[in-house]
Amino acid sequence: MARTEDPRTAPPIRWGILGAGGIAAVFADGVNRYTRAQLVAVGSRNKDRAERFATAHGIPTTHTGYRELVEDPQVDAVYVATPHSEHHEHALLAIRAGKHVLVEKAFTRNEAEAREVLDAAREAGVFVMEAMWTRFLPHVSALHQVIDAGEIGDIVNLTADHGQFMAFDPRSRLYDPALAGGALLDLGVYPVSFAHDFLGVPDSVQAVGTLTETGVDGQISMVLSYGERTQATLHTTLWAKTPTIASISGTEGFISVAGDFYGISSFRVQRRDGRTWTFDQPGPKGLQFQAAEVARRVAEGATESPRMTWQGTLDVMRTMDQVRAQVGVVYPGE
Repeated sequence: MARTEDPRTAPPIRWGILGAGGIAAVFADGVNRYTRAQLVAVGSRNKDRAERFATAHGIPTTHTGYRELVEDPQVDAVYVATPHSEHHEHALLAIRAGKHVLVEKAFTRNEAEAREVLDAAREAGVFVMEAMWTRFLPHVSALHQVIDAGEIGDIVNLTADHGQFMAFDPRSRLYDPALAGGALLDLGVYPVSFAHDFLGVPDSVQAVGTLTETGVDGQISMVLSYGERTQATLHTTLWAKTPTIASISGTEGFISVAGDFYGISSFRVQRRDGRTWTFDQPGPKGLQFQAAEVARRVAEGATESPRMTWQGTLDVMRTMDQVRAQVGVVYPGE
């Protein structure tokens, strides 16, 4: 079975980090430790936060504000790591400055915003990708090889869940409608994107959910249907740490993916004929794989990744728009 390329073999690229929060710190650590890329600048609206982040990650340049960051001539590519509500504006800011862009998932609040960002990237001729890092991990590559080889036959059902216990705080971005909070865009995007990765665009989407006191989704269960007999059953919640496991079942067997399925993980194949085997390739967190993908595609002059295409991002956003519509979540300004 082919192994995922080592991120250290990707060409060097100079990153600017837009937003200095938790996920940005994980990304910075992955880039520094496991790639040949450089972190050359960080921008935050808070000067102290930018300086603390820069010190922690060995970044030479700080910017108070985002325009200075995207216009910094040192920067080749911008990693947008602000709340979901800001992705549209900040991605456009970087694109208009002529920078390549990696945008945290969920890519934007909705499909319409995503389309505007991608149209701008097309016009500018720059690379843009949704930071769905799961798509680039070793076990996900191996899963595709196993399924493509027919080891479990035709897929009948895919299941995936992502829940984390997040204590209620109306000031938290996760519970704030103005910041596009809720379980779906922050956590549920992982199982939705996982289903899209292996099954494509569903023929129909059914969802039930419960809202929080602030009007964002606290918990959602989804069924995506494909053709006559294939379904994906997905779940997300802010109210419990769930097993965060996944399974893919087919006519000839099934695959169980250990939690957290969306991070570096292992899986077990059990065929109907009794044969079983496992895949396990341990490693660090994993955001370095998507960073390496950006560097490789930019070096070859591409504007999108074949593993996380622009159309793929639009398809995922459309599914989540349908889910939100059924559950009753509307963000201010939509």
